[in-house]
Amino acid sequence: MNNTPLHVYRDRLKCSFSQLDDCFDDCIKDALRNLSQEGVEKYLSGASQICMIGRGWEPVMIYLEKMPGIAHRLGEPILEIVSKCVWDMSRTPNGKAIPPFMQCLPEASRRLGTLEQMQYFLDIIFEMMETTTTSVHGIHKTHSSQGFPELLKQIPYLLNQLSLEGLKHWIEYGVRNYKKHPERQKDYFSLQSADSKAMVQRERHGTLFMDNERKLDMYLRSMWQDNSYFIPFSLGFDELRKPVPYYDHLGIRVPDVYDDINGVSGIDRYRITIAHIAAHRQWTTAIIADNFSPFQRLAIEHFEDSRVEYLMLREYPGLRKYLLALHPTPVEGDCHPEKESCIRHRLAILSRAILDEHHAYKNKFILDFVAEFYSAVDTDGASTKIMADIAVSFIARTRLQSDQSPHIRFENTEVDYRDDNRHMWMFIEEGDEEEAFDDNRDVEPEELEVDRLPPRHYPEWDYHTKTFKPDWVSLYESIHPSANASDIDVILNKHKSLAKRLKQILDMLKPQQYVRVRYQEEGSELDLDVAIRSLIDYKCGVQPDPRINMSHRHDGRDIAVMLLLDLSASLNDIPTGSEQSILQLSQEAVSLLAWTIEQLDDKYAIAGFHSDTRHNVRYYHIKGYNEHFDDAVKARLAAMDAGFSTRMGAAIRHAAHYLEAQKADKKLLLILTDGEPSDIDVDDEQYLISDAKKAVDEISSKGMFGYCISLDKKADDYIQDIFGPGGYTVIDNIEKLPEKLPLLFTALTS
Repeated sequence: MNNTPLHVYRDRLKCSFSQLDDCFDDCIKDALRNLSQEGVEKYLSGASQICMIGRGWEPVMIYLEKMPGIAHRLGEPILEIVSKCVWDMSRTPNGKAIPPFMQCLPEASRRLGTLEQMQYFLDIIFEMMETTTTSVHGIHKTHSSQGFPELLKQIPYLLNQLSLEGLKHWIEYGVRNYKKHPERQKDYFSLQSADSKAMVQRERHGTLFMDNERKLDMYLRSMWQDNSYFIPFSLGFDELRKPVPYYDHLGIRVPDVYDDINGVSGIDRYRITIAHIAAHRQWTTAIIADNFSPFQRLAIEHFEDSRVEYLMLREYPGLRKYLLALHPTPVEGDCHPEKESCIRHRLAILSRAILDEHHAYKNKFILDFVAEFYSAVDTDGASTKIMADIAVSFIARTRLQSDQSPHIRFENTEVDYRDDNRHMWMFIEEGDEEEAFDDNRDVEPEELEVDRLPPRHYPEWDYHTKTFKPDWVSLYESIHPSANASDIDVILNKHKSLAKRLKQILDMLKPQQYVRVRYQEEGSELDLDVAIRSLIDYKCGVQPDPRINMSHRHDGRDIAVMLLLDLSASLNDIPTGSEQSILQLSQEAVSLLAWTIEQLDDKYAIAGFHSDTRHNVRYYHIKGYNEHFDDAVKARLAAMDAGFSTRMGAAIRHAAHYLEAQKADKKLLLILTDGEPSDIDVDDEQYLISDAKKAVDEISSKGMFGYCISLDKKADDYIQDIFGPGGYTVIDNIEKLPEKLPLLFTALTS
């Protein structure tokens, strides 16, 4: 074990920047863990060399932080290679590109994996830098490369899309065509220009759709007698939505490239995807979605997918080997209900068992429903409606309480050749899903109402890099579905004694008097004193004052409120000792609060949210600013439901978008939640907390005040980090929520 004091290593670093002192101990500890003693000496020597280039402390700090991990991954010779590259770059006009160069190295090392590959990568980008560094004719002066810094920013993405050979070809194309056009060079290497994106597509590995379009078109027409058009979509440039195949009135949507997988070539993957969609088009009939819960719809889709594949294999049994190779094989017992939701895992096992007659699954429910499936389809092929009945029965017999958990098991459950099944569903009422399926299916207008709103994209704060991830979150908004408005009237009647007490408090909060505003040219009544004085002036030949009227205004409140409700799955929990769920208690509290604000005549809106990864944040309008607390709003409140997770930052930003547009002296964003920000695609607990804090800071900078009412007994661990010391209240006794929420609001706005 190395017992050398850390200050000795600091003395060996020939760099006097004081900014390094706070972090040096952590950096050298990391180096001692990952490097040999000789490697540590090279590490300090390299950092000292970078310090001498005269570019400040930042390049030195990046080197100290990043290089131990890179050297551990690739080998210690990379230490000297990188320090020499930085030194060489500093001797050119491209010195400003040193920080982005060093920032791209960790991802490059992870993607490339070996020192040889890394050296090849450095050769490629430095050749590009030298070629695009231009000289001025007639004088001994050079200009920095305009495209080089932009290229470095895109390196993590490019290495995820291209091989080194593909990257080399892509760079060569940009250099060859835009060497003498600095602005167009910047557009190309920042992936803004059309030919830049087209070249990335061309250099990507796999089977490209455009190279096989005619072949696949003939396959669809000859094998399925289907004349639909193909519309390719890009997996590489649509990272936010993560699209999957589907079809609508415009045509069949397929990825623009497929890689070989599990022994199945890219072209055969296309054929299987097209066959699955064509089978749906031939045998699936759309059914009404409003009659089913989300879990039931998920099960129906799995049963219907299996049915059309079963019918497809009757006609083309040779496709079975490809389906078996591409369909995941989930392992029975891998999912643990006490830790995660297993609904997708069970359905994937069922789907595999139907497809593979040699499966080894032992679960009685699975075997029973496989037998029921075969019995149905062997009779006459069955129908979508029959599959729906079987699926509803499957959910009823196998559902677990843990299925509601936001921690859903996705491993070995995604069948990537299947489409998203949007063609299966018709929607009668406005809801939370239909706006995503803007496909103009042949449905009568009175049968289908769709918001047709495109997603709103919001940035998300990454506290690791201290930067925003632009357009990272996709948020879909819709009007909340409705239920029975009389349910809310029952709640208000239940709490009528509390309402009477609130009424007394509200009477004191209301504006008590009018203030006279004098000297108005136009007003509600004549100001006699000013009018008489003006008449005297007129009689005396003096110009009279025309401001002889007066008006009145309330001397009181001018407040706009946005009440934002967390509708995540945990609201379905029932607190210890209570007979009601958190959702029911929240519904009562919000109903009373809405009644309270209505009495004060303040402007207010109510919205709810939940999330299912960053690609699917749902935002529900329950009451708009221009609506009153009438039966339409009560009906939406009565239909409040809970599910999925809590991606709070995006919801705060979207709610603030509406609040900011209101004309009011004071603007309050009131958030009711029962837990910390979380989502199933985020493992770092601090990540979404820091993003929510950033969102609160953003609205504060715009003159809005964010306040949180938390029902989480563990909220003290994180809530002050988000809302600050005076920006929250934790209600431990949740049963008191209907009483405390309106009183808290009156205290905040008094």
